[in-house]
Amino acid sequence: MRISIIGTGYVGLVSGACFAEIGHDCVCVDLDPSKVERINRGEAPIHENGLDAMLARLVGKRLRATTDLKSAVLDSDITFIAVGTPFDGERIDLKFIREAARQIGVALREKPSYHVVVVKSTVVPGTTDDVVLPVLEEASGKRAGADFGVGMNPEFLTEGVAVDDFMKPDRIVLGGIDARSVDTQREVYAPFRGTPTLATNNKTAEMIKYVSNSVLATMISFSN
Repeated sequence: MRISIIGTGYVGLVSGACFAEIGHDCVCVDLDPSKVERINRGEAPIHENGLDAMLARLVGKRLRATTDLKSAVLDSDITFIAVGTPFDGERIDLKFIREAARQIGVALREKPSYHVVVVKSTVVPGTTDDVVLPVLEEASGKRAGADFGVGMNPEFLTEGVAVDDFMKPDRIVLGGIDARSVDTQREVYAPFRGTPTLATNNKTAEMIKYVSNSVLATMISFSN
């Protein structure tokens, strides 16, 4: 499957490398040309155990990076949004999410075939349906559910060991506005046979991520 990923932080780049590792063709998109150049040389711009070896093995084959978001979307079947969501102590900043959705929508305006857009960034429940979906529709001039799919696929990765977490998941959560959005994600994760997979709506997928983070924070607090 052809996959594009917007953002090359520890979630985006690790996801792209791991998707390529299990057989997909992946392109990672970033605004920073120097970061893109490093990735295309097989050098990880972040430290993650096992990532350097994975890039060295996959770059130039099933993995590459680019600054051209439009071409990445047009040349793929599914796009994951993995941009930052800065938190100021009161609320998360969705400017990067909104801009990614807008640019994806502009690209979809020129794409005749069906495409699925999946939020992988951590966002509060309701963001995918109430923020990302309307931006995609406005920018593309198309209708979600008919012309393109929208999903939410939370990550459960720990910085430093994210590669191992991705390749050995204890569960996979697939949110979507309809069955086709979810089924397209199922195809992406098909190589993870035997891993418990939960299909749900986008708001529930977003809530699962927050509950998971809350449980982890509680366990660490009690341990301390």
